[in-house]
Amino acid sequence: MAEDALVVVSKLKAYVRWAAGMNTSGNVAPKLSAIVRTLCDRAIENAKADGRKTIMDRDFE
Repeated sequence: MAEDALVVVSKLKAYVRWAAGMNTSGNVAPKLSAIVRTLCDRAIENAKADGRKTIMDRDFE
């Protein structure tokens, strides 16, 4: 699970093309997935610190 893509690559590429008219390199999705994992790990810790088992939008700072 730690290496699985956490973003929909086709949606990511479509957004970048729409927003900037640019192409997206193949190594962007793994890098972005790593960033998402880090953000989720922080949100998990915030929820735990609050005594919750549910991550909420406020857990992402």
